[in-house]
Amino acid sequence: MYREVQGHPDPTIKPSGQGSYKNPPGTEKGELNMYQKVPTNMNFVEREKNIEKFWEDNEIFKKSMEHRKEGETYTFYDGPPTANGKPHIGHVLTRVIKDMIPRYRTMKGCMVPRKAGWDTHGLPVELEVEKMLGLDGKEQIEEYGLEPFINHCKESVWKYKGMWEDFSGTVGFWADMDNPYVTYHDDFIESEWWALKQIWDKGLLYKGYKIVPYCPRCGTPLSSHEVAQGYKDVKERSAIARFKVKDEDAYILAWTTTPWTLPSNVALCVNPNETYVKVKSGEYTYYMAEALLDKVLGEGNHQILEHYTGKDLEYKEYEPLFPFVELKKKAYYVTCDTYVTLTDGTGVVHIAPAFGEDDSKVGRAYDLPFLQLVDEKGEMTKETPWAGTFCKKADKEVLVDLEKRGLLFDAPVFEHSYPHCWRCDTPLIYYARESWFINMTAVKEDLIRNNNTINWIPESIGKGRFGDWLENVQDWGISRNRYWGTPLNVWECECGHMHSIGSKEELKAMSDNCPDDIELHRPYIDNVTIRCPKCGKEMHRVPEVIDCWFDSGSMPFAQHHYPFENKDLFEQQFPADFISEAVDQTRGWFYSLLAISTLIFNKAPFKNVIVLGHVQDENGQKMSKSKGNAVDPFEALDTYGADAIRWYFYVNSAPWLPNRFHGKAVQEGQRKFMGTLWNTYAFFVLYANIDNFDAAKYKLEYDKLPVMDKWLLSKLNTLVKTVDDNLANYRIPETARALQEFVDEMSNWYVRRSRERFWAKGMEQDKINAYMTLYTALVTVAKAAAPMIPFMTEDIYQNLVRSIDKDAPESIHLCDFPESNKAWIDEELEADMENLLEIVVMGRACRNAANIKNRQPIGKMFVKAAFQLSDFYQEIIEDELNVKKMSFTDDVRDFTSYSFKPQLKTVGPKYGKHLNSIRAALSAIDGNAAMDELKAGGELKLDIDGQEIVLLESDLLIDTAQMEGYVSESDNDITVVLDTNLTPELIEEGFVREIISKVQTMRKEAGFEVMDKIRISLTGNQVIEGIFRAHEADIKAEVLAEDVNYNEVSGYTKDWKINSESVTLGVEKIS
Repeated sequence: MYREVQGHPDPTIKPSGQGSYKNPPGTEKGELNMYQKVPTNMNFVEREKNIEKFWEDNEIFKKSMEHRKEGETYTFYDGPPTANGKPHIGHVLTRVIKDMIPRYRTMKGCMVPRKAGWDTHGLPVELEVEKMLGLDGKEQIEEYGLEPFINHCKESVWKYKGMWEDFSGTVGFWADMDNPYVTYHDDFIESEWWALKQIWDKGLLYKGYKIVPYCPRCGTPLSSHEVAQGYKDVKERSAIARFKVKDEDAYILAWTTTPWTLPSNVALCVNPNETYVKVKSGEYTYYMAEALLDKVLGEGNHQILEHYTGKDLEYKEYEPLFPFVELKKKAYYVTCDTYVTLTDGTGVVHIAPAFGEDDSKVGRAYDLPFLQLVDEKGEMTKETPWAGTFCKKADKEVLVDLEKRGLLFDAPVFEHSYPHCWRCDTPLIYYARESWFINMTAVKEDLIRNNNTINWIPESIGKGRFGDWLENVQDWGISRNRYWGTPLNVWECECGHMHSIGSKEELKAMSDNCPDDIELHRPYIDNVTIRCPKCGKEMHRVPEVIDCWFDSGSMPFAQHHYPFENKDLFEQQFPADFISEAVDQTRGWFYSLLAISTLIFNKAPFKNVIVLGHVQDENGQKMSKSKGNAVDPFEALDTYGADAIRWYFYVNSAPWLPNRFHGKAVQEGQRKFMGTLWNTYAFFVLYANIDNFDAAKYKLEYDKLPVMDKWLLSKLNTLVKTVDDNLANYRIPETARALQEFVDEMSNWYVRRSRERFWAKGMEQDKINAYMTLYTALVTVAKAAAPMIPFMTEDIYQNLVRSIDKDAPESIHLCDFPESNKAWIDEELEADMENLLEIVVMGRACRNAANIKNRQPIGKMFVKAAFQLSDFYQEIIEDELNVKKMSFTDDVRDFTSYSFKPQLKTVGPKYGKHLNSIRAALSAIDGNAAMDELKAGGELKLDIDGQEIVLLESDLLIDTAQMEGYVSESDNDITVVLDTNLTPELIEEGFVREIISKVQTMRKEAGFEVMDKIRISLTGNQVIEGIFRAHEADIKAEVLAEDVNYNEVSGYTKDWKINSESVTLGVEKIS
């Protein structure tokens, strides 16, 4: 009758010590225990290490693959990390998403290939080796020797391989790391050569002299998707220069954001359709755009002399700013192009065809000379006075020179986003050079069509960020003037003929000097020549290697050495059903995959992609070592455990939004879900061990179950259906929240309401029902949550299932995903319980408002609602809210009313002079009658000094008014009223409940076991003693007391204040 019901496991439970696992975990148990004791601490890290060892020792991942080898193929591609960089916290997010979906699909019966991969080529590796060897730049690499340099690159790529493998194991990321694909292996490269030859044969691989984004430090161009990864906001000085008009005392004002390009100027450009003027300003006469006069020259500081269209100024000549080089073609005149805008500057731009795509286009159109006074190191050339100065640093020198010669009008600071090398952080320059390109613009429509077949999560990235990228696709600058990379498979002859090699076999057939064991890397491949089929002379391989993004984008086929072998395997696993990486891969791996797949197979390479947001610190700032806010993933995993971090990333927000990672948030998620599930599991094991309950010996007999059990099973099967549907459709936070909500209701409602059934003596059918219902729910929810929290669910499964059923699958991850039993879903029952819970929540709010403790019984409670609940549910509400009698009513106006005040901002303007009278009339009105009138007609009428005043609901501030002795809460057409008038009998019963609670607390603090018998003692308060004596039998029964001493306290003692009455209590165990 008086059992304390707040929280569980039972307050008398003493937390047992940490268990240690044998093999498999959870199956060892003491002689008397049916299940291994469950430690109730939240230290999951050690337990996870035991589980990881169990998986490893028993090859559970391998068995999960073998177990499903006949299943339908569901292909997952793992975007390859580079093993010469350490994992960061963002990799935890990508790993846990990439692990969870394949685990789910495996449990659904699919064969899910999960081949790990390593991205091994490219500049980051070279830079690391340069640093290690103390080299700086390409010249020093070539002096050191290409062969030893390449060998160091091969070693360097594996620098952190062990760390990555440990990291993956700790996170619970399952992938085949024993047989990974490696992008520097010859088989992988040969497949890329095959693909490049396909592109060559289609006429889509070409050599062109183009303006390319170029890193002078690395000495190589970058592709457009690489450039997109390295923008930084910078403040720099721009220049408005005076270009002296030939044979005229006037200047053309032209603007540039890159003063270092001015020495290479060969022309100026205006918009042919805009209006330009000749204008007098001070002692100077200028040509510029009319629309920008005030902005550049200042209001009223100029006098317009003549108007022109841009076209009128075409071919107007001027004197060169820097006559360093004598040009062989006509230069230094005005050109026209519509790319010139009037948003900034003067409406006139300077043209240097060597340093900009627009400039280059104008240069070709007007056949302008090509002047490039910056070398491949990004330094000014010897023709200039600033030879050897890095071009961006030459800005200042150029501006000073112009200033001295009176040719600098202004040098305003200009803030803009400027591309930097994503590898070495050097500012890029746009630079004319010969490079190899793949003609992506030719397949633009195919790219867009194929992209539209992909399920992007979220859709906005596929249609927006990525879709826009494809709409503006540029040719892919594929070549790199470096060393450690896949060699470009093109040989050229001095006669001009070029040939693309598509395989080792073809190479050996066409070459007289190709070794049998040729390695497809520089410098070895550079020595192999082939015979020119046109002229018979020797053909040499071009020196370039290719963009390492082509490597990773080729992994769908190159991982299988397709088409040279594994043809059936490739076709079975292409396209992928699922990939996932961070949002920065939209212009990286996502693009290279789609680009190559479109070029070779003309179809999308993946069907579903989850795009992940970046992980930020708790203030929403980007993490970086320099800021000191970066989280070490190994420390985080060691502090919180993998499941807790996994859970946080699943439940916190939509995967594509930025995730703010901080310990408190992780621990809160761990407490709310994992802690609640673990405690419920611990509760079951505690009592199952006391009763020696073996779930394998009983069946769940649905027809014999009471309503509460049927409700939990209905919710359980609804949950399974929801989780299954959500995971099938990649809805991750929705899945996590459904699991969290169910576990909360199972723990804080079902178990709390059913506890006394577990305490009953013997093994009656009702007790069997409670055990089997809770057992079924725990095992089923563990399976449903297994893809998300693989460690803890394994722990629970081993103890609850494997310990009593040796024929059960060896691991929870070898089980099938649970199936929803439709016959056990009772929507009406769930709705009734939902209504009941809403009433209980509102009832608790009433208690809080009245400041009446939960242990203090209340006499009456009234509920007005659009629904009715049967006596069964009403009794639960009465018990839960500690109310003697609850009843439904259609009218709560005996206990509640309404108060009205005028809404000043609407009533004031309408009835200003009557405002005080309206306020007085509203305060005296019958609240319930007024509310009836308002609801019926939508308005409330008042007679103020003979004038009718009409008030709408928007004119009124309405509050619920409490009647004396009652407290109420209203929400969603439900009103709950508690009678707060307490009789002496109710007050006394409240004392009894408080006494029981205090004794239970003392049992727990004293470390007694749940079944220990005790003696109680008390002194110091006659009121408490009187109540105790009157209810001694009930109190003793509830707290397992054999005896009560009223004369002196003994054993474990404590002073208490119970409802303002001070008393000393003692408890001691009876041996």
